[in-house]
Amino acid sequence: MNGSDPASPRPAGAPLIGLTTYLEQASSGVWNVPAAFLPLVYFDAITRAGGIAVLLPPQPVTPAIAERVLDGLDGLVITGGKDIEPSRYGQSPHPLTDQPRPDRDGWEDELLRGALDRDLPFLGICRGAQMLNVTLGGSLHQHLPDLVGDTRYQAGQGVFNSADVTVAPGSRLSGLLGGDDRVTVPVYHHQAIDTLAAGLVVSGTSEPGIVQAVELPAATFAVAVQWHPEEARDDLRLFTGLVTAARQYRDREQAAAASLDPATPEGSTSP
Repeated sequence: MNGSDPASPRPAGAPLIGLTTYLEQASSGVWNVPAAFLPLVYFDAITRAGGIAVLLPPQPVTPAIAERVLDGLDGLVITGGKDIEPSRYGQSPHPLTDQPRPDRDGWEDELLRGALDRDLPFLGICRGAQMLNVTLGGSLHQHLPDLVGDTRYQAGQGVFNSADVTVAPGSRLSGLLGGDDRVTVPVYHHQAIDTLAAGLVVSGTSEPGIVQAVELPAATFAVAVQWHPEEARDDLRLFTGLVTAARQYRDREQAAAASLDPATPEGSTSP
């Protein structure tokens, strides 16, 4: 099995990983109400990789609110979900683009900007990869069947297809995957990155040239994939990589805070 042993207890001081959630109409028992939720497979992957999952539902946001949230996190995951509002990347909606979720778009955009500003480790999944590209100024293909001629990337009815992804040698993604140059992954997306945002590099593609992974080399850890790694339960490598980076981020932040503590002689963390 790849990644951490799911039977192992999480270590003391495990890093806190925030995951954005859906905000949709949901039914439970006698209730049918708007609700924030996230499929179990997402936060189960984080806990199995050694992190502590914290859910971040869409809500009114300002840069200050986003900063307050990020102050309590060691890593961030922007998860899958409905399509991003096309006006955010200068397009009119395609007939098959989802109805906009401006509350979620705004929430995730602010969290992502704040995370990148402070170099907080970040993993984008499906919509999260698209949000990274749009936040940094890129655009999207709104309906891949128009481009590829079929529904190979989104079968519909909640059925995941598989796609073969070619991984760029020497990329951070390649390192996370142990040097694998080709992986078969679960996919469920009808959109994908079109114009690549400045600063991003493509680290994974599938036929015919569809962007399946991007990363931000200027960041310590900012990786985003178009596929759904949480659905590959026997492969925790991306989540383990995020949790490891989050633990290192927390340790750096704690060391920096200790060095500024006037009660610590000469900025040393030693007693």
